[in-house]
Amino acid sequence: MADPTEAQPSNGKTALTDDFRTHFSGDAPLADKAKSFAKARPWTSAAFVGIAAMAVLNMFRGRRN
Repeated sequence: MADPTEAQPSNGKTALTDDFRTHFSGDAPLADKAKSFAKARPWTSAAFVGIAAMAVLNMFRGRRN
């Protein structure tokens, strides 16, 4: 029987979650954590920045009637 506290190996579904834990745990400043995550996963970071930019643009666009 497997020990439930033992770390499970990453697979396609949990790899991103494992990277979040790796890069954003610890006592380092948030900027350093974000830089290390961006270096490890540049395409994912670009997608996050693009989604955030679209959200900000839509927020400033406002309602037109």
